[in-house]
Amino acid sequence: DDDDDDDDDDDEIAGGSLFRRAPGVSRGRVYRGAECPYMDTINRAVLDFDFEKQCSQTLSRINVYVCLVCGKYFQGRGRDSPAYYHCLQEKHHVFINTRSGKTYCLPDDYEVIDGSLRDIQYNLNPKYSTEEIEQLDFDAPRRCLTLSGQEYYPGAVGLNNLGSTDYLGTIVQCLARVSMLRNHLMDETKIEHIAKLTHAPTDANVAVKLSECFRKMWNSRNFKGLVSPHEFMQAVSVASNKKYNPKTQADPVVFLQWLLNTLHRYAESTHRYSPPCSPLELLGRAVARQCWRAVYLRICSGSTGALCLLSPIWHLRPPLFPTTQVLGLHGLQSYA
Repeated sequence: DDDDDDDDDDDEIAGGSLFRRAPGVSRGRVYRGAECPYMDTINRAVLDFDFEKQCSQTLSRINVYVCLVCGKYFQGRGRDSPAYYHCLQEKHHVFINTRSGKTYCLPDDYEVIDGSLRDIQYNLNPKYSTEEIEQLDFDAPRRCLTLSGQEYYPGAVGLNNLGSTDYLGTIVQCLARVSMLRNHLMDETKIEHIAKLTHAPTDANVAVKLSECFRKMWNSRNFKGLVSPHEFMQAVSVASNKKYNPKTQADPVVFLQWLLNTLHRYAESTHRYSPPCSPLELLGRAVARQCWRAVYLRICSGSTGALCLLSPIWHLRPPLFPTTQVLGLHGLQSYA
């Protein structure tokens, strides 16, 4: 099953070794927060869910948990798993699954359900209703506070520079203000079936990680006042064969063109992973195309009279020719 309900399996396999269940422990037990003696060890200040979801020891992305005491990522819950050993060695007992959002206490291996964990689960995977998404451009800027009391405004948060990724941050900030594309990507129901795939296509993964980045940028309950685009950068690096990476500067306009074509190619090529007429196709065939796709009309004078040329474009660099006209979503517009 591609959905990560495997966090409830009895045994987990990673790197060829079997993660055995702790002796005398039966799964399926559920405790309230007041019944768990380790709830007060949770440290929200060290939690950072922007990092790539992979085990810090095995580097596996399967069945990964975050230690809610130190913020490190570990695989599995069974006996002999990295998370289990971390619990015994560091005496850190509370872990959350990065995909299901369920919280467990090790080494006793029981699930903890408590209302005080909702803010952590929300920051792990922010979700928005259709009404909330549609109101993003109409609601007045709302002042929010981080855990440390620092003020920030959702949608206007900074992006960490991961080395030489300022060009990527610039484009992400710009696209976060393109309502049609942003609203489509922030609606998790449009791409959730791709996000659940264990081995999603590289083009699809770029769209999924850009969606996560947008949802974190507009998070009004953020623990910190900035976002680190680690996972989006990693997806871009893989999809571009490392043409775009954290160590190399790039032209923002060239990157924008690559990103738009990648999103369009993703929608064209991944329909086989979804039912017919899936909203996936909307991203490339309607959203990206309606936001940027246009044709420019250039009137040239020749020996036989005026010659009209129509060419499809994603963007134009100023200055335009005096006789250039752009035919876009809202009709024919002239630029002099």
